Amino acid sequence: MPAVAPETGVVHVYQRVGELTRTLHNTLRDLGYYNEIEDSLSNLPDAKSRLTYIARLTGEAAEKVLNAVEVAQSEQDALAERAKAARAALLENPVKAVATGGVLDFVDSVIANTAKTNATLTDIMMAQDFHDLTGQVIRKVVSLAGNMETQLVKLLVEVTPPEQRQKIKQDEKLGGPVVNPEVRADVVKGQGDVDDLLASLGF
Repeated sequence: MPAVAPETGVVHVYQRVGELTRTLHNTLRDLGYYNEIEDSLSNLPDAKSRLTYIARLTGEAAEKVLNAVEVAQSEQDALAERAKAARAALLENPVKAVATGGVLDFVDSVIANTAKTNATLTDIMMAQDFHDLTGQVIRKVVSLAGNMETQLVKLLVEVTPPEQRQKIKQDEKLGGPVVNPEVRADVVKGQGDVDDLLASLGF
């Protein structure tokens, strides 16, 4: 059998890719899934931007917390040193320590340090304000991914050969992912069922 020229092979592959693309396009349009899947795909760049936004917010929050912790540790270390000095002065000569104002100075420093620590803790708490924003964004991205999966599973079931689809129905009734699977016994109920469906189709 004569060997196929490289150019001929490339042309054949190109032709097949074009035919498959046209078939997929027509199938999506005829089944009514084209617009839904197109909408999901058009949202992918937005989903990427949202995830980048989450990464930036969480990174900034982590940096704020680390900086605040370093400040608090420095303040506590300084307070501990002053406490040691005040204790030593009291042990050596309590009357002199009080008379010279050393003990009073230490008490004042404790009050000031407490105020600084409270401010630092407030900064740490405020750094967590990203949680609500990122939570909303994550829910939207998860919703997008779930919608894409739902449409693709529906499409896959629709274009499955009749004999293969009949085999799937005999094994387990599948109707695509739904919001309330707990009240339905004839639908895909989660990722495990989706995996089983794909495996049964040879994917």
